[in-house]
Amino acid sequence: MSNQQETDDTTPDDFSTGRRNFLKGLGAAAAVGATGIGLADDRFAMDGLEVVDDPIGSYPYRDWEDLYREQWDWDSTARSTHSVNCTGSCSWEVYVRNGQVWREEQAADYPQFDESLPDPNPRGCQKGACYSDYVNADHRVLHPLRRTGQRGEGKWKRISWDEALTEIAEEVVDTVQDERYDAISGFTPIPAMSPISFASGSRLMSLLGGVSHSFYDWYSDLPPGQPITWGTQTDNAESADWYNADYIIAWGSNVNVTRIPDAKYFLEAAYNGTKRVGVFTDYSQTAIHCDEWLGPDPGSDTALALGMARTIVDEGLYDEAHLKEQSDMPLLVREDTEKFLRASEVAGLRVDADRPDQVFVMRDADGNLRAAPGSLGARDGQHDETASIELDFDPQLAVETSVRTTDSGTVSVRSVWNNLRDELSNYTPEYVREETEVGRETHQEIAREFAEAERGKIIHGKGVNDWYHNDLGNRAIQLLVTLTGHIGRQGTGLDHYVGQEKIWTHEGWNKLSNPVPGRSVPTTLWTYYHCDVLDNADRQTRQRVQTAIDEDWMPVYPAERDEGNRPDPSVLFMWRGNYFNQAKGNVAIEERLWPKLDLIVDVNFRMDSSALYSDIVLPTASHYEKYDLSMTDMHSYVHPFTPAVEPLGEAKTDWQIFRELAAKIQEVARERDAPPVADREFDREIDLQSIHEDFLRDRESGEDDALGEDRAACEFILKHSEETNPEGTDERITFEDIDEQPRRVLAVGDHWTSDLAEGEAYTPWQRYVQDKQPWPTFTGRQQYYIDHDWFLEMDEELPTYKRSPTLQDKSEYPLNYATPHGRWSIHSTWRDSEKMLRLQRGEPVVHLNPDDMEERGIEDGDTVRIYNDLGEVEIQAKRYPSGEPGTARMYFAWERFQFPDRNNFNSLVPLYMKPTQLVQYPEDTGEHLYFKPNYWGPTGVNSDVRVEVERIGDGEADGGESR
Repeated sequence: MSNQQETDDTTPDDFSTGRRNFLKGLGAAAAVGATGIGLADDRFAMDGLEVVDDPIGSYPYRDWEDLYREQWDWDSTARSTHSVNCTGSCSWEVYVRNGQVWREEQAADYPQFDESLPDPNPRGCQKGACYSDYVNADHRVLHPLRRTGQRGEGKWKRISWDEALTEIAEEVVDTVQDERYDAISGFTPIPAMSPISFASGSRLMSLLGGVSHSFYDWYSDLPPGQPITWGTQTDNAESADWYNADYIIAWGSNVNVTRIPDAKYFLEAAYNGTKRVGVFTDYSQTAIHCDEWLGPDPGSDTALALGMARTIVDEGLYDEAHLKEQSDMPLLVREDTEKFLRASEVAGLRVDADRPDQVFVMRDADGNLRAAPGSLGARDGQHDETASIELDFDPQLAVETSVRTTDSGTVSVRSVWNNLRDELSNYTPEYVREETEVGRETHQEIAREFAEAERGKIIHGKGVNDWYHNDLGNRAIQLLVTLTGHIGRQGTGLDHYVGQEKIWTHEGWNKLSNPVPGRSVPTTLWTYYHCDVLDNADRQTRQRVQTAIDEDWMPVYPAERDEGNRPDPSVLFMWRGNYFNQAKGNVAIEERLWPKLDLIVDVNFRMDSSALYSDIVLPTASHYEKYDLSMTDMHSYVHPFTPAVEPLGEAKTDWQIFRELAAKIQEVARERDAPPVADREFDREIDLQSIHEDFLRDRESGEDDALGEDRAACEFILKHSEETNPEGTDERITFEDIDEQPRRVLAVGDHWTSDLAEGEAYTPWQRYVQDKQPWPTFTGRQQYYIDHDWFLEMDEELPTYKRSPTLQDKSEYPLNYATPHGRWSIHSTWRDSEKMLRLQRGEPVVHLNPDDMEERGIEDGDTVRIYNDLGEVEIQAKRYPSGEPGTARMYFAWERFQFPDRNNFNSLVPLYMKPTQLVQYPEDTGEHLYFKPNYWGPTGVNSDVRVEVERIGDGEADGGESR
């Protein structure tokens, strides 16, 4: 009775009973109305209704209801997004109550540019929906911190901003004054996810004469086959174009896990009649939504693709006209040198070109030799929109003949097409079955269907890129769209999505980020070199790496001095990324590279692995506490970050931090009267006494103090980019515009390969396929034959299949080791989120096939040790019937502090580097393949690793031995 009275006090009868009576009355009225009696006579009669019991009426505590209701009450909202390199780039509304971020929800106001495509709204995923937890998280960095213990020990002292910036500035000034400015490095990934934050540090690095690091290649995200074959880093259709395809192959791209905001286009394409095929080593979350699934053995994708290519060629399913005009297949190759036949080598062949030694040769239908239009020697550099590859003759594909040359007399020549057919002859159905475990008839049937589709598309993911021979895998898969002509039209192509690799507003970002000529370095090579692991490589690899450095094909900093010595790097800045956690071979990095660095500074909003192993940690604003921009090639919209709340604690935005560091460097330099230092590489002086003024100056307008605030930097990028301020029009996108609503870009710059058509999804490669501009390759075509000496020596002039090299013996370490992207985090962000951990097992997990578990006496949930000759990791085992036997799969990015021994997923991975990814091509001029950050350079390697797994018995987790 007392409980009932207490309930009545907190739940007034006049409200709850009245509401219950009304609901009951609706039910009764509906019943009466169904008979056609009563309701018309007394429409509002409520007589005879019974009170329905409230199922929680006797529940005394009701305050939780108010808490729930308050989620739908707020003081203000702000538009923002998440800077995590997830490729999604989704607009969110952030709700604030009492000065605190309360929750977030997906914005649903993307304008629809094509009514025939699924609505772009909304965009988001479960991770973005809980970012607000990070704003006030326990591991949020609130104050500047200085390390007091060993790196990684976790001992810190809180210091003031002035102390932190002064300590950093003094080290920087010392380093520059000692003329070791190229020993200062800055690492931050992917500008598209937050270009202002990216540019904040890179702007200071360039003014200091420091070194900016690549990232797309280091993370194994760069598909090196694309610059090799297409002369472009990557270019992709926005995901809405998937809906235009008749046939889609998702090849190593687990769309439903890693492309959550865009998966709707893949799923809804089925309603448009699209057939979907999945190529995954496991029966993945995307494979279950495909019409067919091919499960090749890990690392055998190249053999599968070449087997499919053989079917297309042998059965005459290729697009002959496309191959003749758009590819290098008709070009002639000398059999004596295995090099392309050049026009300068053919007696009597006259060409209108400044460099006939870089003009290639075809044979027309009448048997005459003809110069191939669009060759590099007849163009003005890599990109030349005034040239054309359009043919005014019909070249032969299959050529085998002899040619009288100016240097060697008569030589035998063959077309690339004939050489390719010879290569493909190796991939018989029986061989493909043996190497891949995919059925002989299955892969042939998929190849036929793909070739015969009107609009075929391949969605290519990171799964192929993680291997040492990733370039061969890329080239083989690309070959399928070239053979079939599925490229350069809506609904076709090979779309490669890994991270926000492409920024729409490139020109404005580049001007902001690089105010003066600057240094950059391929991070894989820099890490490899300074970890001193070169001595452990085989002799040929050592020689090739040294040749690439000596020939200046690939830079390494600090640069070699006149005396022949090369200093060690000494200062490392990290921001917006987690280099230490993501580093392959992190055991070597911790033991060899880290001790060389005198100062490691991490700019971070959370205490991640990189922060834990730094010397000074500077607290930066979270994604809901700053102004910035966001964009991705998954869609063609631009939207902003805006501050929903003030930065927590003493945090500052990235732009503010590096601006204030520039001011402190200038202050210290003036106190010391530090003279300018001549830059060894560029015609400039590094003047630290004016570096803050240089940081703030708008070099385009000449205005001083113009770039002091983040918002001003945003407007700078929007103003100076073709996409948001097209030349020759009055249209313009301002920050205020995108704060109001996401805006689709108005045009595209030169770094894209198609123009943007109104009312159509962006689709790449049209400038080459439809407008006939030369592809930015040596030959001016999609190039599958590479006649660089190293490619020839390694038998990789054409796409070919090679088994994965590993350092571990299969008999000792029988399991392949894979570290794919997962559902519950974006890289290491959200790996430590309580909400995300509750949706899985709450700790690092390795997925094992039941057969492998039974063989080792492992049960689901057991603690196991994964090990090889590099290291070991303690982890929980999960039964995974969808995975193939023989593979240990650990979804990547678990932080080091989440493991008891402070190793992590990369502790089992060595530092690998493929020499062919160090070349310059052509060797003397390098217009096709040359080092450019995130365009061409050696990639990191994750998957050519073998391990063993064993159960940790009782007591062994505390130090007992099991092997």
